[in-house]
Amino acid sequence: MWPDKRTVVLLFGGRSSEHGISCVTAAGVLRAIDRARFDVIPVGITERGATVLLDEEDLAGYRLEAGALPRVPENGTRVLWPASIDTRVLSVILPSGELRSLGRIDAVLAMMHGPFGEDGAVQGMLDLVDVPYVGSGVLGSALCMDKHALKTVLASAGITVAPWRTVTRGEVERDPAVVAQLDEGLSYPLFVKPNRAGSSVGVSRVTSASELPAALETAFAEDRVVLVEQGVSGREVEIGVLQGRDGAGPRTSAVIGEIVFTGREFYDFEAKYLGAAGVELELPANVSDAEFRAIRDAAVTAFEVAQCAGLARIDFFLTEDGPVLNEINTLPGFTPISMFPRLWEESGLGYTELITELVELALEGR
Repeated sequence: MWPDKRTVVLLFGGRSSEHGISCVTAAGVLRAIDRARFDVIPVGITERGATVLLDEEDLAGYRLEAGALPRVPENGTRVLWPASIDTRVLSVILPSGELRSLGRIDAVLAMMHGPFGEDGAVQGMLDLVDVPYVGSGVLGSALCMDKHALKTVLASAGITVAPWRTVTRGEVERDPAVVAQLDEGLSYPLFVKPNRAGSSVGVSRVTSASELPAALETAFAEDRVVLVEQGVSGREVEIGVLQGRDGAGPRTSAVIGEIVFTGREFYDFEAKYLGAAGVELELPANVSDAEFRAIRDAAVTAFEVAQCAGLARIDFFLTEDGPVLNEINTLPGFTPISMFPRLWEESGLGYTELITELVELALEGR
């Protein structure tokens, strides 16, 4: 435990298509963080990449309203990170041009999703000036964001993943006939996914070859590299992982959550964040002791193989032959109703306590 009150930068927004949900996540964290333990400086990154200082009152008001997602405003401020490893002082340039110190910071709690936030970009920036932050480092973040690379690494470690093909926009432009070959060796339905995106943005479920061209265009709008992945027949289950304390191994949540479909084809962005009908979350999932152990053991192995740190939500398909790993989310959805916090709440670690644990892990690990 850390006896002194610490100052945490709550970082959110960013340039990805998941900008809005990052804002909502950060607002939930701000409302729940233990103020007896932490002072908070809200820092947003606009969709144009400007790093701005926000008032707590503004951020606290960010909520989903009628399906709308908030955005970080361009308010004319510019936050300056510490100038070198010799200082932890955060500064801001006000719209008037005045340079003002915001004081010493202890850690960054980045509630960002997708490219330029979850992929190692922000992590590398913070490493450069030796500022501790919550979550995985550059390699773990980048690897888990790259679906093709992650599946390759996991498969080499003996972890079962769904069969897939990878194609680039350049390949399709040079030889359009390649599209007709993408389903070779794969069974329908297929899922067409951007290689480096999250929250199911740009993902399409296709049931025939005629649907592939449109699905590819949807995915290419998010990334120049796209996966065509065979659908897996199994229950969609998720488990939470936390880094161990004092050098101990990773810990998993004591329960598993399940995505139960009641009229929707897959767990898309609208179902995850905008309250669309057709999906329910079952906590805890009804799994046998043997199934739980298989998922837990695969999750711990994957967390370590992918060089994750801090936290991860690891998603599986539970099939008759065992778990098939779908994704590792190094900065998972973190609103109070998101799966990751709920998994830990069901395990005895409440939302506020989970935030404290993550910050303490960041401080302990760096």
